[in-house]
Amino acid sequence: MSLKTAKKIDNSRYELEILIDGATFCDAINKVYKKEGKNISIPGFRKGKAPLYLVEKMYGESVFFEDALNLLYSDALEAAAEEAGVEIVDDKMDFDLVSISKADGVDFKVTLTVVPEATLGDYKGLKAERVTPVVTDDEVDAEINQMANRNARMVSVEDRAAALEDIAVIDFEGFVDDVAFEGGKGESYSLTLGSGQFIPGFEEQIVGHNVGEEFDVNVTFPEDYQAEELKGKAAVFKVKLHEIKHRELPVIDDEFAKDVSEFDTLAELKEDIKKHQLEHKAHHADEDVENALIDQIVEGMKVEIPDAMIEARCNQSLQDFAYRLQMQGLNLETYLQYMGTNADDFKASFRPQAEKQVKMRLALETIVKLEKLEVSDEDVAAEITKMAEAYGVSEEQVKSAVPVKEIKKDLAVTKALELVKSSAVVTEVEKKTEKKPAAKKPAAKKAATGEKKTDTAAKKPAAKKPAAKKPAAKKTAEKKED
Repeated sequence: MSLKTAKKIDNSRYELEILIDGATFCDAINKVYKKEGKNISIPGFRKGKAPLYLVEKMYGESVFFEDALNLLYSDALEAAAEEAGVEIVDDKMDFDLVSISKADGVDFKVTLTVVPEATLGDYKGLKAERVTPVVTDDEVDAEINQMANRNARMVSVEDRAAALEDIAVIDFEGFVDDVAFEGGKGESYSLTLGSGQFIPGFEEQIVGHNVGEEFDVNVTFPEDYQAEELKGKAAVFKVKLHEIKHRELPVIDDEFAKDVSEFDTLAELKEDIKKHQLEHKAHHADEDVENALIDQIVEGMKVEIPDAMIEARCNQSLQDFAYRLQMQGLNLETYLQYMGTNADDFKASFRPQAEKQVKMRLALETIVKLEKLEVSDEDVAAEITKMAEAYGVSEEQVKSAVPVKEIKKDLAVTKALELVKSSAVVTEVEKKTEKKPAAKKPAAKKAATGEKKTDTAAKKPAAKKPAAKKPAAKKTAEKKED
């Protein structure tokens, strides 16, 4: 199998002419015959026992051509693309069979979308600002207060009426026109007053009542309520208040520090919090510098991105999101129903970020080519070990899940980013300099020729995109025999 010719049609479309030699093609035919021949009956032979030459004589030499070509197609295409130095974007391609025979093999052409060539501006010596990370006492105290909230205990309140932020344990049943409605009943339900869990006005009417009281709560369902039969309807809820609970925060002192951490004093705990917050902010500051540098490279890049690349990135983002939902015991379909949207609209929401990610990746991959950056086998081995440790799996599992080729590409892109960062001029600042909005250019005046310009673009019918053709060697061969 080999590449005969590679012809660039436009920036992201290539035509590859690929040859499969006769020996390789015949070997594939034999493999198909062994698999499919057992279902063929020839007079004088038991089913599936007729030799290949007799099967071909009865059904035509091309009987297994299509299946044999399909068997070789993917590997031949991948090898040809690699030889041509192009990366295939998607599986939507046009197929054209030039010739096919057992003696000479197969000659076919494929027109496909590839990763486009990009022209970069400056990518060395770029300038960026890095905000020096600072952690204030207020930020440390805020974290301490969150820890106190997480370690608060619930205590029953018996000496006062219910108040906002209390948890009220209630029985309730709702009625519309004195008739109980479905879903309007609950027993021993814990409701945080002021949380907005129930419809407007419900929680506020529990405030001021004491344990043991039974009372009515009068509300009106919102016009946009999900249950059609309750929209805008006035309702009465019969409520009984069983218990009032209140969150009691711990005293923030050295004892608190001992209870919630490995430190003996509050001062030590605060110092540790400050240290970790500083590391967190430093990491984000470094990320902001990286993003600023890449944004500059992307702004100076000239390229036409095929929509297939952005579409593929959107699909990947959707799959990643679905996987994260699955890890939480949810599924995408249920989530979309809950959000009141569909898969297409939800996928479209990923498009702006997907377009940015595609451009960033393409810019860095272009730097890899320009700088001839290489990744050693040692680099790949170290990365596989790192991934195995991070995910708690064996190195063999990593290799089977992630192709070495993809690991090499990712490491090369990382090297490109390091090159950009190491050559950049980064200034430490207390606060980022805000960019001034670009001055608006005066609008160009329209020519006043007195002639109405025809909008040919609007009237010209859109060219139909040719349907992607799959290998159909069998049909072509049969046509030739006729």
